[in-house]
Amino acid sequence: MFALPFKLPFKLPTTATAPFCPSEVAGTVTVPEGGPFWKKILRFAGPGLLVSVGYMDPGNWATAIQGGSQFGYQLLFVVVLSSLAAIVLQCLSMRLGIVTGKDLAVHCREQYPPAVGKTLWGFAEISIIACDLAEVLGCALAFKLLLGVSLPTGVALTALDTLIVLGLKGKGFRQVEAIVLGLILTVAICLFTELIFVKPDWQAVAAGLVPSLSALSSREPLYLAIGILGATVMPHNLYLHSSVVQTRVVSQTESAKREAIGLSRIDTIVSLLLALLINGAILVLAAAAFHQPGKPAVLDIDEAYLLLEPVAGTALAAILFGLALLASGQSSTFTGTIAGQVIMEGFLKMKIPCWQRRALTRGLALIPAMIGVLVLGEHSVGKLLVLSQVVLSMQLPFAMYPLVSLTSQQRIMGNFANAWWTVALAWFLFAVISAANVWLVVQAFSE
Repeated sequence: MFALPFKLPFKLPTTATAPFCPSEVAGTVTVPEGGPFWKKILRFAGPGLLVSVGYMDPGNWATAIQGGSQFGYQLLFVVVLSSLAAIVLQCLSMRLGIVTGKDLAVHCREQYPPAVGKTLWGFAEISIIACDLAEVLGCALAFKLLLGVSLPTGVALTALDTLIVLGLKGKGFRQVEAIVLGLILTVAICLFTELIFVKPDWQAVAAGLVPSLSALSSREPLYLAIGILGATVMPHNLYLHSSVVQTRVVSQTESAKREAIGLSRIDTIVSLLLALLINGAILVLAAAAFHQPGKPAVLDIDEAYLLLEPVAGTALAAILFGLALLASGQSSTFTGTIAGQVIMEGFLKMKIPCWQRRALTRGLALIPAMIGVLVLGEHSVGKLLVLSQVVLSMQLPFAMYPLVSLTSQQRIMGNFANAWWTVALAWFLFAVISAANVWLVVQAFSE
């Protein structure tokens, strides 16, 4: 696709390779037939983890930190409801891939006119770049905290993660899932250790889990609530999940597909509940550490780590914050690369080496990130992260509509087509999330 301007001492791959190219890893994870239930569960565990990464990326951190610092624990129920909506949509995506053996991108190419397919592809690519922008900014801020470098230097360092992707060429898909699990556990351990330091009010946490219209009665908390909702469901995750579930070997019989759907549903729900706990922990951490009535709220993620040390009473708190942020961004690197390959191969029938795909996406994200931090200054991360979430929000309806529509059609799904109540729930979520995202975009541009 493109050539490097210098010569490397080693040879780069010239073809798409595992574990990032979807067609190279399809059907590579065997599942024992007739084995014990727990063994089957372990073999099906993994795709949900890759998807859950998108629900705890640095963009989600920005909205959760602002929500917790401004309104305490009041918006915790919004995180819960948003995550439940995400579980419904990801289960639809998973079911589409298992039943048809094709991912959402392939279906869009086959079911819609070429012009519509190309348009959907363009929106999907924009969503990946916007998500990658959030990863760049999050990792750059983590490098600044952990290494003491400037923010522009941190942005430049994020280009090196292409080497990580390159180093995994030809490896098995389970290895990527294991690495992502390790990074997610790193984020979880760091955040829950932080909670021990800041000592939240657990009674107030429990009260925040109860849905409350009064908590959204004024403009500011409503704006943040919609921001949390808009940042939760990632458009490219809907394409990704329908592809990565095909890494498991599943018989084409109806009973085998039904069992695979059941096992994959468990994987999806458990993984996204873990993401919910992590997102909730970020908001609780911000509420416990920074929410003080009568005092200015911590509105930006780059202010949060500076204030953690005096609040928690230990320098370890800020370091843990940096490690969690770095692990969050790096785990998204793997899923972003796979999602990019899924979308490119599904919409365009194009396969390129994973390092080229990664370099292209990261290059397109680095440019606005570097311009942003150079023009807006060292404290621009929070604003740029919110901007990336607004861009993601604009793309979401264009991934949700085909997903809900296709999984509701019997000619595509057969006996696995959505039941009437699933159809009603899915279109309700589409209407609510789309309206919320439109409102978020309008408010963002009006400000």
